[in-house]
Amino acid sequence: MSVTRRDWLKLAGAAGALGLAPAIVRAQKLEKKEVAIAVGGKPLTYYLPLTIAEVRGYFKDEGLDVTIADFAGGAKALQAVVGGSADVVSGAFEHALNLQSKGQFYRDFVLQGRAPMIGFGVSTKNMPNYKSPADLKGKKIGVTAPGSSTNMVVNFFLAKHGLKPSDVSIIGVGAGAGAITALKTGQIDAISNTDPVVTSLEHSGDLKIIVDTRTLKDTQEIFGGNMPAGCLYCSQSYIDANPNTVQALANAIVRADKWIQAQKNNLDAIANAVPKSYLLGEPEVYKASLRASMDGFSPDGMIPEDGAATAVKALAAFVPDFDPKKVDPSKMWTNEFAKRANQKYPNG
Repeated sequence: MSVTRRDWLKLAGAAGALGLAPAIVRAQKLEKKEVAIAVGGKPLTYYLPLTIAEVRGYFKDEGLDVTIADFAGGAKALQAVVGGSADVVSGAFEHALNLQSKGQFYRDFVLQGRAPMIGFGVSTKNMPNYKSPADLKGKKIGVTAPGSSTNMVVNFFLAKHGLKPSDVSIIGVGAGAGAITALKTGQIDAISNTDPVVTSLEHSGDLKIIVDTRTLKDTQEIFGGNMPAGCLYCSQSYIDANPNTVQALANAIVRADKWIQAQKNNLDAIANAVPKSYLLGEPEVYKASLRASMDGFSPDGMIPEDGAATAVKALAAFVPDFDPKKVDPSKMWTNEFAKRANQKYPNG
């Protein structure tokens, strides 16, 4: 798709309204070619677009030399960026909002998942007689890492049913084979995780799902609106200093989002594209997990307009010191980079 001078002027105006650097609409010379991305649980389907952008060479096509550091959970990945050891986070949408409430300005700029794609369930071994949320009181609940989005879903569910975070014990179990082992061996009574962990435990009969945010419909019912999930985000200062680099990152993720959508009926192509270790030795289960989560992937990298408002409500429900009055949701996300990425790659 060709972009006219008028289009560029419109984009320049939009960028200005966002407070983004004017250089965003100039020639696409990268301010930084080397970019360090921190992610919490890279093998998870939650971050599949990141892996696809990497293995299919989309980052390289944009002139980027991307290094991806994998952590036990999104909260740990966030610490890496705040601490300065990474430039960008591949993490949960709502983290930028939580940071803003603490006076740190980060912005989500391209979407990977339009639903949290998290399943929360109880162990059929430790809790065979589970009947209601009240049964969770005093139980050990595994999450990828304390403070991560898997933890958020647990706390949101507890709050909805009159329970407090202190009524349970939250335990970080990671996002792979270790998480599966923790539930199967009885180290935890329940687990909140994403695929392929959730589907693997379901298929083996070890997990009974009680909350499922892998589909758009269920997510909207649980949260009362669109709840964006995996995305790329970084500090506003990084965006201001490196707008073309950020644009290149958005371009790569949007291409990956579109490639995944194109494989809806060819899950073998996705399973063959990712590293074999992601399959956890069960390629058919991995493909089943893709099928269960497919609705949750973003088709185009665009953040839904009501996403930030939903995230504010969710955080207010489970973060004790989160004050909605102290945040401006409009400052924690933008679609301007994703819009341009879609103009550049209308067909992926």
